[in-house]
Amino acid sequence: MARKRQIKLAAYLIGSGMHFTSWRHPQSNPVASIDVKALQKLAQIAEKGKFDLAFIADSLAINHESHPHILNRFDPVVLITALAAATEKIGLAATASTTYSEPYVLARQFASVDHISGGRAGWNVVTTADATGETALNFSREKHWEHDHRYERAEEFIDVVQGLWDSWEDDAFIYDKESGQFYHPEKVHELRYEGEYFQVKGPLNIARSRQGQPVIIQAGASVPGQRLAARTAEVVFTHWDDIEEAKQFYQKLKSQLKEFDREEDEFHILHGISPIVGETEEEAVRKYNELQQLVDPYESLRFVSGYMGNVDFSKYTLDTPARKVEFPKVNSIQSQFNEMKKIIDQENLKVGDLYTRFFGAAKRDGFIGTPVQVADEIEKWFTAKAADGFMIQFPLLPRDLDEFVTHVVPILQERGLFRLDYEGDTLREHLGLQVPENRFVSKEKQFSTF
Repeated sequence: MARKRQIKLAAYLIGSGMHFTSWRHPQSNPVASIDVKALQKLAQIAEKGKFDLAFIADSLAINHESHPHILNRFDPVVLITALAAATEKIGLAATASTTYSEPYVLARQFASVDHISGGRAGWNVVTTADATGETALNFSREKHWEHDHRYERAEEFIDVVQGLWDSWEDDAFIYDKESGQFYHPEKVHELRYEGEYFQVKGPLNIARSRQGQPVIIQAGASVPGQRLAARTAEVVFTHWDDIEEAKQFYQKLKSQLKEFDREEDEFHILHGISPIVGETEEEAVRKYNELQQLVDPYESLRFVSGYMGNVDFSKYTLDTPARKVEFPKVNSIQSQFNEMKKIIDQENLKVGDLYTRFFGAAKRDGFIGTPVQVADEIEKWFTAKAADGFMIQFPLLPRDLDEFVTHVVPILQERGLFRLDYEGDTLREHLGLQVPENRFVSKEKQFSTF
C-alpha cells in the first residue's frame, strides 16, 4: 500500500532570524550567528517539532550589502557537526559550493558528518550565486564564472562526489583480529574519474554511512538548475510569488524526473515561507510591523542590491519607479532576478517598496496570522501540489520557530498532514528515501589495487 503523502519541514537557521533587522529586535541575540549554544538550541526546538531537517546556508564573500548574519558566522559543515552532537533525530544540511570546492575534500567532509550524526547529513549543492563577482577574488580567480559554466562543472562535481561515497562496499571492513584482516581488498573500488573539469582516482578514505550517502539538496530554478536537480537532487528548495506559479514549477520539474528514470516520491520540492504567528491576526501583524519599523530604507536596499546586480540605489529617491532603475546583467540567481524584475514591471513598484515586497517577513503571502490561518495556508499549498513541504525562514529566532512548533505543528498533526513522531533515525528515513545502491556492487566486480 502506498505511503500517505505528508508535509516535509526544513528549518532555516540563521543567527537571530532571516529578517534583515532581526538583530535589532528587543528579543534577539545579536551574536547568535556565532553562539553555538544558541544555534544548538534552535536545532533542538526544530527537533522537538519533528522537523525533517535543519538547514544552514552559506556565502564565500561579504561586503557592506551583506545580511548582518552573513558577516560573522560559522562554516556550515563545521556547524552541522556541532548540531549533530546536540540532537538525535533531526536531519542536518549544510551548503557547499561546486564552484569553489574540490570534490574529494567535500566528499570526505560530508561523509564524516554523516557518520558522526548517525546518517543525518545532507549536502545543499550550490554553484554560488554572486551578483558582485567578489567571491572569485577570494579564490585566486579574476572573475566569477558565468552561470551555465558553473552548472557544467557542478554536473561533474556531483558525479565525482557520489562516486567517491561508494568507494567502500557496506561489508568491506571486517576487523578480524584473529586473522589479521582489517578489510576485504576486493570490496574497495577506485573511481578513476576522467572528465573535463576533474580527474579523481579515489578511493575515498571513509566508508559509507548507515544511510548510504548524504541527501542531495539543490535550489536552482534556471534551465540548467532544473536539469541538475531532476538528475541528482532529492530535495529542492523554491521561492515563488504565488501558488499558481509554484504549481506550474512543481509540475514542470517533477515531469523531468522520468528522463532520468526516477519516481516522484524520490524527489521533494520545498517552498520557502516566513511565517509569523499570533494569538490573533492583529497580533501577528503587529509582530510583523515591529520588524518592519526597524528597517532603514537605504540600508535594506543595499541588501536588495546584492540580488539585483549590485545596483547603487542611493542614486534614486524612494518614490522612484523601480522600472526606471538601471539593472546590470546579473551573473547570480537568474530565476530569482527574472521573477523580481517581472513583479517590478507588473506592479509598478517604487524603489522604497523593494525590500518589503521581496524580503520582508511573510512578503505578500498568507503565512502571517493565527496558528489556524497559517496551518490552513500550508495545507492549501500542500494539497494543491504547489509544494511537498516548506523551507521555513523564520523572521525572528528563536521566537518564531518556537511559536510555530508550539502552535502550528500540533494543528498539522491533528489533520494527519505531519508526523506525530520520527519513524526512523536517518534523514533518508525521515524523507521516505531509499538507501542508494552502491554503484560498484551493481556492476561486475573489478578489483584494483591502490
